[in-house]
Amino acid sequence: MKKDTIRIATYNVHKCRGLDGRVRPERIAEVLGEIDADIMALQEVISEPDRRGGDDQAGFLAREMGLKFVLGETRRRNGRPYGNLLLSRFPIRAVANYDISAPGREPRGCLRADLGVDRYTPPHTFTVPVRPSDREARHRAPRLPAPPTLGHPWLNGPSIVLGVLNEWPRGRAPRLLAARLKTVDVRAHLGHRRTYPGILPLVYLDHIYFDPHFEVKKLELHRTSTALVASDHLPLVAEMRMLHHSDSGHHHHTHPAEARHHSRVA
Repeated sequence: MKKDTIRIATYNVHKCRGLDGRVRPERIAEVLGEIDADIMALQEVISEPDRRGGDDQAGFLAREMGLKFVLGETRRRNGRPYGNLLLSRFPIRAVANYDISAPGREPRGCLRADLGVDRYTPPHTFTVPVRPSDREARHRAPRLPAPPTLGHPWLNGPSIVLGVLNEWPRGRAPRLLAARLKTVDVRAHLGHRRTYPGILPLVYLDHIYFDPHFEVKKLELHRTSTALVASDHLPLVAEMRMLHHSDSGHHHHTHPAEARHHSRVA
């Protein structure tokens, strides 16, 4: 790949529980190795030891891949952190974990990591699982593209949003994201608009949004024998070209008061 091209992926790993009901982080690691992406946003990661008594899922996957990582805790599950995991080949410059939960509903979070891809304008990478009912969507959707997330005045670098939107493409959350960002044309690349379930895709749940600093060169739904059993989702993988990022004259700033709560970086 060219120097200005990065490979990114979004993957709901379903707590590393496969279609056979077994929790096997090593299978997820095998799939990640097949993908070999520079930036990987994983949803539904639980911080519990693997079956061999080693690291928790986040630490295990990062070590197996040799990547830097940050875990954004959304809630506790049996006393253990649970949420979004970002794996990166690039340095992680800054991190923030945002609460986008709807009142009275299951906690949800948005993890932001600013990555050292470019020394002038580090990309802001967001990973977010959104599974709203209609009522929940009305509360959560306005918070996704607004401060303190995408609309924050301090976040003036390139932005990518990766994750699961369990809502029809014309739902409120997708519409509000699309008002600020471009979305990958899944039909043009895959021949259809279906990503889930992995074994027989029927609906479009896995999304990649990006701003004009990027263009999509290639998109694939990673489908191998291991990926088909490792989780109920398949990884959505894109090769993205960064446009005019080193000579734009725009410099990134991170507000010193931005939240770093409930996140773990390594």
